Amino acid sequence: MLKSKQLLQQFSKEYAKYTPTNFRLKRALVVTKLSRYEFEQLRHPELSPDQLQQKLRDRGTDVEMVLHLHKVHKDFERRIVQSFQDVGCEVKLSSRSSLSKDVMSWADVIVPVGGDGTFLLSAGRASPLFALSQQKTPIVGFNSDPLHSEGRLMLPKHYSDNPADAVSRIKSGDFKWMHRSRVRTTMLGSNGKIPEPTDLFRHTEVKMEQVSTAPEILDQDMAHKYKAKMKRVLPYLALNEVFIGEHLSARVSHLQLVLDHQDVVNKTKCSGLCVSTGTGSTSWHTSINRITSRDVDDLLRSLPNGNSKNVMMLRQNAEEIAQRYNQGLLFAPDDPRLCYSIREQICVGVWPSPKTFKERDFVQTVFVKSHCIDANLVIDGSISFPFNDGAKALLEVHPEDALLTIALD
Repeated sequence: MLKSKQLLQQFSKEYAKYTPTNFRLKRALVVTKLSRYEFEQLRHPELSPDQLQQKLRDRGTDVEMVLHLHKVHKDFERRIVQSFQDVGCEVKLSSRSSLSKDVMSWADVIVPVGGDGTFLLSAGRASPLFALSQQKTPIVGFNSDPLHSEGRLMLPKHYSDNPADAVSRIKSGDFKWMHRSRVRTTMLGSNGKIPEPTDLFRHTEVKMEQVSTAPEILDQDMAHKYKAKMKRVLPYLALNEVFIGEHLSARVSHLQLVLDHQDVVNKTKCSGLCVSTGTGSTSWHTSINRITSRDVDDLLRSLPNGNSKNVMMLRQNAEEIAQRYNQGLLFAPDDPRLCYSIREQICVGVWPSPKTFKERDFVQTVFVKSHCIDANLVIDGSISFPFNDGAKALLEVHPEDALLTIALD
């Protein structure tokens, strides 16, 4: 396995191949957020606006707030469109349901407007597995409601107050390119078939256009190591993380892991596996692994000399210690490594096996075999594939899969 610095240097050279040298902004594709009000309209197409609002009130929903947030988003969406038109751009609007290969290839830049969910959706379609050509279309997002949404994947919040300034900078080339690593998921098996995915936002099966993935025969070493004949890449790349675990959170997830193609098979019972990128390290990865000042204080008090002067001084700085620890969980968006985290691993009796198995570590590849009953492999909290007993997947990072984004500041 390459050391992290060598791996980063190798990926940096590869990233340079996919960095535009003559970017010209002429066509912008604005991807619109599905607001809560629009979601309710889709759920109840038979109701008039007045009937829908009454139904929501009867249910206990704060209808006035739902309508207010819908208006806030739509007003901001119009400002974004106008900002691009003011610098001479042709603009097209697209919803998540109308994104297609043709409209994606038409654009010079993809502009998700909303929150991180809208960005992740757009990123999923800005994929070499989905595109008509291997030329990458950059993506840059605007937070439509920074008062109610963190939007870590979007431009800094002050550009929500003045989007025209950001658009002007992009038009003039006053920005930097950022390549965000993504997880490629390859299913291993006997026939190369992919199970039907589900859109977790709409709770419906996903009907994607034909993608450029096909079953392939595994090479002899891989076939022998993982006891499989065929492989097939899933048509979605994960920008944040891939999660594998039982659908019912109260049920224990039983998984086997092989890290970096080593000869050790690690067996775990837990609440699921989260494999994160550097981009995703600010999200679920941190939520799983973060500690609080209370954790620090409890740990220090448990020491034999917990009441000594030196320990007492440390306890007074418990908040700072926790913050430094949590900050150390983050890693760069272009980092070519993955970081896996085992949620609530059972550490009793024979579990985990071997006992030296770490519940969190950096890796380049993760092979996972399921021994679950009703489990899912979930990409960016959005697209879910069944992943039950016997299912096998290989998670890895390739430089050509990185998402090309525009960074200001």
